[in-house]
Amino acid sequence: MTLKLPAWCMRLPVVLVSLLLPLTGSALPVRATASSAVLAAVPTTGFRFVDITASDGTVLKANYIAPTTPGPHPAVIFISSWGLNDLEYLAQANALAQKGYVALSYTPRGFWASGGGIDTAGPADIADTTRVIDWMIANTTANSSRIGLAGVSYGAGIALIASGFDPRVKAVAALSGWSDLVASLFGGETRRPQAVALLDLAATLLGRPSPELSTTIDNYFANQNIESIKTWGRVRSAATYISRINTNKPAILMANSYGDSLFPPNQLVSFYGQLSGPKRLEFAPGDHAVVEATGLLGLPNHVWTSFGRWMDQYVAGVDTGISREAPVVLRTYDGDVEGYASWAAVARSTQRYGLGAIRVLDGTGTLGGAPTSGGSRVVWSGFDTSADAGVALLTNGLQALTGIPPVVWLPGVNRLNAGVWTSSVTTSGISIRGSAALRVRITPSTASGTVVAYLYDLLGDYGGLITHVPLTWKGATPGVPLDLDLTFPATAYDVPVLHRLALVVDTEDPLYLDANTTGATVSLGGPSWLDLPVR
Repeated sequence: MTLKLPAWCMRLPVVLVSLLLPLTGSALPVRATASSAVLAAVPTTGFRFVDITASDGTVLKANYIAPTTPGPHPAVIFISSWGLNDLEYLAQANALAQKGYVALSYTPRGFWASGGGIDTAGPADIADTTRVIDWMIANTTANSSRIGLAGVSYGAGIALIASGFDPRVKAVAALSGWSDLVASLFGGETRRPQAVALLDLAATLLGRPSPELSTTIDNYFANQNIESIKTWGRVRSAATYISRINTNKPAILMANSYGDSLFPPNQLVSFYGQLSGPKRLEFAPGDHAVVEATGLLGLPNHVWTSFGRWMDQYVAGVDTGISREAPVVLRTYDGDVEGYASWAAVARSTQRYGLGAIRVLDGTGTLGGAPTSGGSRVVWSGFDTSADAGVALLTNGLQALTGIPPVVWLPGVNRLNAGVWTSSVTTSGISIRGSAALRVRITPSTASGTVVAYLYDLLGDYGGLITHVPLTWKGATPGVPLDLDLTFPATAYDVPVLHRLALVVDTEDPLYLDANTTGATVSLGGPSWLDLPVR
């Protein structure tokens, strides 16, 4: 056993922390193989900036760097992120070239100096990737049988889809990407205004939104033509093309964050499970594109180390040992690294915590034991509480750097607008691994509405947010009980000894556009329970 105090506790009163110093067990480590077998350093051409003409005449801006030694050479194509350009990967491209790769980066259509309008990983973008591969083979010393695709965020999404349309792609590194754009936009049937507004702002300032994209965003915020938006999103989702991807069998590395506020991780778990070729899934604390950001500057970074080893293994043909390692890698909030043979092996069991009747005296119910059928609690929807998931990109990103999550003072959560449950003190700690699930029975007074559930690590009266999830219901019969099933984003979090769990269910959060009627009532009753996947 080792003494370990969660970083967020440093914000608590010093006396409280000194009285409740927790004990935690060390997590199961995974062997951290250092870098791949390094290819001999070679002289390079330096960066050369070129124009690549797409099949429809659109000019894409690109750059490449290559070894000056005789070819052919393995090659990697980098696709720039939303709002960025082909300068994004200079450090990583230079490192690859010195190992003997041709490294080409390009700016997708509609951004910066590339022509056309933003296609948002649509058919034109996928055709562009194939055209870039053609150009690279024709104009550099790239080996046509050893090609990889890589990208962060937007580039990751395009790379995954393109691997199903071009069999020349032998490996993909998708960092902070998506596999299901519909789940990203409407997870829990709930819209994400902060995330979409940020993407819209970047597209407007740094690119040229196509009429299709502008209409889609307008409809999204107006909450109209939703099925058309979902159809648009499916065309732009790698999950739609899983059979094509499996036919080509590229080796796919995906790395994301537990708290990604643009592309939550559960969609990648599902996609990973459907892949039939070589695959690897890495998760770490943080938010969108935060974990791998330092690697773009050329600084040491575990995600980019995996990227290099993956490309060496499956593009250059160098045995790095990565193919024999555990393919699922989880980094915990305590800094431990764990490897698993499959996603199913991440949790050893599921621990059920029943939601007890909420007490009148303190407005809190017991989390644990058998679910209670009676003792419902009426809350008024449309009013926010102090339970809050923070700000898109910023909150979870800062947590990755500081270890400090959003913290709530539990007595300050307004019981008129939320249900609150707390567990007993844990004497052995709780290692949460995977996606927790909440079944909550409600009796709504309206046909539609939204709830947001928050799971906290509670020390005294202060809780650090572990994870949260929204869910919107539609078509309910007012006054008739309705069972809601909420699945939290995947995580790897260790609740220390002498801490408790707290569950808060309210109806508002600034991260989401809800379907609530202000002042409508929602009765929280039972049987309801929380299922925690534990190691």
